[in-house]
Amino acid sequence: MSVPMDTARKVADAVLYEGYLLYPYRASAAKNRLRWQFGVLVPPWYSATAEPSRSVTECLLERSANALVRLRLRFLHVKERRVEAAVPGGFRPVHELECDGTTHLTFDEATAREVETVLPMPHLFGTERTVVVRVPGDRSEEPIVSASGDTPGRVVTAHQPVRAVLRVAAERMPGPYGLVRLRVRLENVTEPVRAAATREQALRHSLVAAHLLLGVTSGNFLSLTDPPEWARAAAEGCRNENTWPVLVGEPGQRDVVLSSPIILYDHPDIAPESPGDLFDSTEIDEMLHLRTLTLTEEEKREARATDPRAAEIIQRAGDLPPELVERLHGAIRHLGTPATPAAPWWDPAADAGTSPDTDSVTVAGVEIARGSRVRLTPGRRRADAHDMFLAGKTARVEAVLLDVDGARYLAVTLDDDLGADLHRSHGRFLYFAPDEIEPLTGGELGEVSA
Repeated sequence: MSVPMDTARKVADAVLYEGYLLYPYRASAAKNRLRWQFGVLVPPWYSATAEPSRSVTECLLERSANALVRLRLRFLHVKERRVEAAVPGGFRPVHELECDGTTHLTFDEATAREVETVLPMPHLFGTERTVVVRVPGDRSEEPIVSASGDTPGRVVTAHQPVRAVLRVAAERMPGPYGLVRLRVRLENVTEPVRAAATREQALRHSLVAAHLLLGVTSGNFLSLTDPPEWARAAAEGCRNENTWPVLVGEPGQRDVVLSSPIILYDHPDIAPESPGDLFDSTEIDEMLHLRTLTLTEEEKREARATDPRAAEIIQRAGDLPPELVERLHGAIRHLGTPATPAAPWWDPAADAGTSPDTDSVTVAGVEIARGSRVRLTPGRRRADAHDMFLAGKTARVEAVLLDVDGARYLAVTLDDDLGADLHRSHGRFLYFAPDEIEPLTGGELGEVSA
């Protein structure tokens, strides 16, 4: 069990620090002023932002009625970091303090917390087991000492106490293979604090990037993303709130699930080329590395002062050897001969069942095909203001098309468009649904060039 759990932990670490600090890694950057976006479980007494105070994980297992269930709760615990300057008789809070060329900033950090418990599956049927999680508060002071021995200030750090509960239950489901549904409710139950009026203050009493690693000693979890057909109805009945459970570990392993606050696929993995954490997983390592190198010396100085992890990124970007930078450019995972279709999927020729040049559609009892003339009557569902200038114009149908949803559309060129021949030669048309045109008949047709 420890090996799959350790493999899963690498992915869980990326989830833990997703969005922890965003490029350009400076406290003054606008996107780093509103922090902690993923997996935040605020205390129940804070409701100003409508962020949840609990998550619910439901997953399915087979042949696991006698298994041991290992639950590992992991989250970030926000740590207040306050810089104080020395003044006669004490200290006063300041935003920034420089000493011997080193800048000290007031900027919150976070500490990774991890709590693990093991529960026998038989003890979870027909009841709900409660696991209480208590993280005490603490406070520390570190003096800022200059080269001359003076103390111009200090850095005060503090954690506020956090209290949470895990409520775990299981039930046997109808069907083959001893199907079991496991439910885990994670709730922030931190006691009310009068001083926490802002989100920044409430976050110090929150579980940030909260997620669960669930493992079993026997049996297997089932994928909720792609369940076997016999368990599909049970999988669709699983209710997950503020979380997304996926299988983790090596492909084929099904004894560990990561209940993630962000959407993942089964068996996610960390690219081996990645040299280290960048905390901005929606971006590309190569791009973030190159961008970091372009920061000015003043920007790098502020980034180093912002957070120890940001300082590590700045240092790594400057020290990464060329051969490792080259690895970030891309990697070939599999070699093979790709199948080349006779025509690309978007080309009408790819579907032998359609023929835009000869297909037709009936409108108001009239068969409309290539060469038919119509009057345009754009409907209300049109969002482009330009369409009002097309209303009432006459046009020539160039093709009758079928989209991927099976709906018919008409490709047309305008009769009074001097560039119609050019558009026709390049396949540049206007597109209308059959209910957005009227057939032209009799004396309305006039003459039009083919």
